[in-house]
Amino acid sequence: MQTKGIKRIKWYHWGLILALLLFSVWLVGHDDFLYSQPIVQIKRVTNGHPSKVSDEFNNQDTQRTQILTGQITNGVQQGKKVTIENTYSQSRALDQRYHVGQKVFVVLHIKPKLKATIKESKRDQVIWLLVCLAVITLLVTLGGSGINAIVSMGINTLLFFLALQLNKQTDGGQVLPIFVSLAVIFAVITLGLVIGINRQMVITLLAVVGATALAVILSEIVIALTGAHGVYYESMEYVTQPPKPLFLAEVIIGVLGAAMDVATDIIASLVALKQERPELSKRALFNSGRQIGQAIMGPLINVLFFIFMAETLPMTLIYLRNGNTWAYSFSMNMSLGMLSSLISAIGIVLTVLLASALASLGIKAPNRKEQSKWER
Repeated sequence: MQTKGIKRIKWYHWGLILALLLFSVWLVGHDDFLYSQPIVQIKRVTNGHPSKVSDEFNNQDTQRTQILTGQITNGVQQGKKVTIENTYSQSRALDQRYHVGQKVFVVLHIKPKLKATIKESKRDQVIWLLVCLAVITLLVTLGGSGINAIVSMGINTLLFFLALQLNKQTDGGQVLPIFVSLAVIFAVITLGLVIGINRQMVITLLAVVGATALAVILSEIVIALTGAHGVYYESMEYVTQPPKPLFLAEVIIGVLGAAMDVATDIIASLVALKQERPELSKRALFNSGRQIGQAIMGPLINVLFFIFMAETLPMTLIYLRNGNTWAYSFSMNMSLGMLSSLISAIGIVLTVLLASALASLGIKAPNRKEQSKWER
């Protein structure tokens, strides 16, 4: 099926797609007029001499001061030149070095004379370039089927943005209902577009939603029985609403993705196996599903663990370098990541069992007409 999908995309289609994507990248690099916040493009950089600095814990670093000369590219001050002073460190822990050609968001100071302070870099062109590379990769590897994957990602991104806006309007009071509903909609849309509306999609959906719900419910029971000992919700950064429901919403979305990955692999493999060997019993299908799950769940659990923990590693190192103990650094930075990894691991194990059981009960042997069509 993938081969047929690739053949449907002709060579001139590839040329048109590539040209459109490159043109869109160029457009994003010239979209400054769409922003209300002032943007400055750096034209000249003068770097000062380095100076050694240290803190109260004897951490050594080197600082430089840059004098940036740039031009405002949007707003009422468009076209005017402005000078910006920027100090950056060799470690780049809390600052950044800027180069000629970069665009930055700034705060303009009109009086006594026009000056600017950098807020952050303008990264939309780089992000859009990565999105285009992801689109090209999907189309090359999946062919026509990649279009469905791209459409599902686009729809899910839009729905996620709408969910964030709805959560903002409700002041975070309905975060769990919003994101539980969003998780179900994510699963329906993604599986419907990638697999199609059929028996296989329904079985996969039931396995994904069931495993996600069971994993979160079991984790909540354990947390309640232990009095949430060792769970530091207050370590979540920049949270302006109750942290526990927000953490659960984060876990639900994370477990859903892992469960969808496992369930899709197992059920698709069992469907193909049943087509090849219609005489297989339900018990044999269930055992085959378990064997497939055992082969993939170990690497997947480790991948999720690495993702959760790697995100917290830089801040943990900063805590340790500033004299904090291992226990405190772990509690404030890595404990919630570890908990998320464990809940995701539980969800993956449950998905293997549910997907194998539901597939063994729901997959039917193809009739002669379907079998001959599949063989062709």
